[in-house]
Amino acid sequence: MLTQNLGYPRIGSHRELKKICENYWAEKTGYKNVLQVGKNIRHDNWLMQKDAGINIIPANDFSFYDHVLDHSLMFGAIPKRYNEVIMKKGNSELDLYFAMARGFQKDGLDVVAMEMTKWFDTNYHYIVPEFYKDQPFKLFSTKIIDEFYEAKQLGIITKPVLIGPISYLLLGKEKETGFEKIDLIKNLLPVYLDILTRLDALDVEYVQFDEPFLTLDLGDKEKKAFEYVYKEIRKTFPRLKIVLATYFGGLNNNLDLTVSLPIDVLHIDLVRGEDQLNDVLAALSDKTILSLGLVDGRNIWKNDFEKSISIINQAVEKLGKDRVWIAASCSLIHSPVDLGNETNEKNLPQEIKQWLSYAKQKVEEIVTLKKLVNNETSASALQKLEENKIAISNKKTSALIHDVVVKERVLALKDSDAFRLNTFSKRKVKQQKLNLPQYATTTIGSFPQTVEVRSWRAKFKNGVITEDEYNDLIADETAKAVKWQEEIDLDVLVHGEFERNDMVEYFGEQLKGFAFSKNGWVQSYGSRCVKPPIIFGDVSRPKPMTVKWSAYAQSLTSKHMKGMLTGPVTILQWSFVRNDQPRAETCTQIALAIRDEVCDLEKAGIKIIQIDEPAIREGLPLRKVDWQTYLNWAVKAFKISASGVKDETQIHTHMCYSEFNDIIQNIADMDADVITIETSRSQMELLDAFADFNYPNEIGPGVYDIHSPRVPKREEMVKLLQRAKAVIPAEQLWVNPDCGLKTRGWDETKKALIEMVSAAKEMRKDAEILIPEQHISN
Repeated sequence: MLTQNLGYPRIGSHRELKKICENYWAEKTGYKNVLQVGKNIRHDNWLMQKDAGINIIPANDFSFYDHVLDHSLMFGAIPKRYNEVIMKKGNSELDLYFAMARGFQKDGLDVVAMEMTKWFDTNYHYIVPEFYKDQPFKLFSTKIIDEFYEAKQLGIITKPVLIGPISYLLLGKEKETGFEKIDLIKNLLPVYLDILTRLDALDVEYVQFDEPFLTLDLGDKEKKAFEYVYKEIRKTFPRLKIVLATYFGGLNNNLDLTVSLPIDVLHIDLVRGEDQLNDVLAALSDKTILSLGLVDGRNIWKNDFEKSISIINQAVEKLGKDRVWIAASCSLIHSPVDLGNETNEKNLPQEIKQWLSYAKQKVEEIVTLKKLVNNETSASALQKLEENKIAISNKKTSALIHDVVVKERVLALKDSDAFRLNTFSKRKVKQQKLNLPQYATTTIGSFPQTVEVRSWRAKFKNGVITEDEYNDLIADETAKAVKWQEEIDLDVLVHGEFERNDMVEYFGEQLKGFAFSKNGWVQSYGSRCVKPPIIFGDVSRPKPMTVKWSAYAQSLTSKHMKGMLTGPVTILQWSFVRNDQPRAETCTQIALAIRDEVCDLEKAGIKIIQIDEPAIREGLPLRKVDWQTYLNWAVKAFKISASGVKDETQIHTHMCYSEFNDIIQNIADMDADVITIETSRSQMELLDAFADFNYPNEIGPGVYDIHSPRVPKREEMVKLLQRAKAVIPAEQLWVNPDCGLKTRGWDETKKALIEMVSAAKEMRKDAEILIPEQHISN
């Protein structure tokens, strides 16, 4: 019996990757230093897994920004607009790579970034490949070969990891009409064969092909492509051992296809697809090895050893030990790095910490399970089993977890609690009293969190400054932001959120049922790392969370100040969620807590309240058959959070990096008065779904990309607004960036927002101002 790992976090145990990349982008360090830090992280990861006892260790799971972008560069799938970046003297392959991810605005060049979206139903973002009809591919980057050789120099024979060719194509987007992306498979496969030829020459034994689309709904073309690709690979490389990794769900109706493929090892996710084991065991061919994804790669709870051992024994009884491997459910990039870095008892008490497992500990769990199944009676293995039993038992019975009052409040909910008093058409008439202009301008909520602002929070938490001193600093920064917004003539202002660390963590810190790590960082995109809260128990709101700062900011201006909240689905999705009750129940508990906050903001005189739900599309199950159940409870949770206010109070929501076409009716069912969405990277393509549907409420399509450091020009934003106006009536349109501005610098933020306000005013020049009769009568 062997153990394998599908992938390991690449950020470094102390976010070394984030720090070196951001210093490089700021031109504070050189190219060689970036490469060296990357090399150090890879070496540490490989050696740690080897020392822990993992038999099959992955390579090419490291990335400086995103593994999908790595593949686009490797295959030469580089959009033509980056040609000038390639040719610019002094630019390296790494500069080209970062330009594709972040855009490039330097030395007279101004190139927009590639589109970004969510990696299946996770909070990880990937860079979307761009495809054109008859597109050629070629081996452009040899990263995968270089890193295998690098590990070999350390004495470690690794398993190179590739996104499978079908999944890579399905992750991309057709940038012109007249073809389907899957049609490019015959152009792409030769590059895979070229890579495998080079790896074969280095005596590679195993190659891992990640094909998560096998857990999704597939059409006939995609199924035929799977058969074609893997037959060609097997025919060309009869000696190579192919590991086919599926994850994020069960194979279900793709099981027969999958087991028919000429592969050596099939990996299945038994966390997200726990019911598939019997079917897979029955269908598996006589020789194929089965890799059991038992340790949860997407959550931080300890593995239940007794349960896992029972599953392993079931597989061994059918297949024999030689045909069973033990692994995590998916790559560990979705897990924090090392629980050993958690030393803060205040935020993460030992009673909760004993229930947790980070990536390093998950690797150890995989190895321990192998030892226990092999009946190793070493003191260490037996001690770990006993500790595991105690932790699992304690978690089930802990008084920290259950709150009777919260459970009773959920049970007492009525259908009417999920509906506003009147329909949007009636609310809109009353909201005319807000006196907002056509093409009203606003931002999504946050302003730059400078090094100085973050230092104040650190000093306060470490006791260097008092709470009063900290609050005075935040108040002064808020006042400056309000004044500046007035100066550039924004219509609806925000307070800037300088007191907040993260849009989910900030709320979790003030809600019961949450715990917090000090170093539980996971990669969201590029250098952006987040520290998800840990929902371990029933959730409630002991006291108001945001009213103080929103009311203070409103007192500084006669313009409307938006109250800024994170919605229940996003708090759920972007947290590590308890696994002992349905997610829908936990989400409803959070919704009630947010509802209380919304009502208190209204009482404090805040007339516009934004409840962000960027993760609602992300939470959609991968199989359509499961969609409606999720959408029913997710939409209801949002409506519970938003429906306790008067018609005059305008409710906004925000969503980003999502494809809306399939769930547009459900988004309309959320019944937010205004929705703001990301559309800039897609050049307003995402707006088509709202236009085709005839979306009834108001909408703010993001007019510039905040995930790129480039500053867009007014003319660029006007063109985007004109595209929006062509499909959405002008009276429904708002003007805003596509996301919050927390990660940007003040210089670029100010320049971009000034251009944005100017663009809105230009649009108003030609707009016919219509005053509804209802408004006149008021």
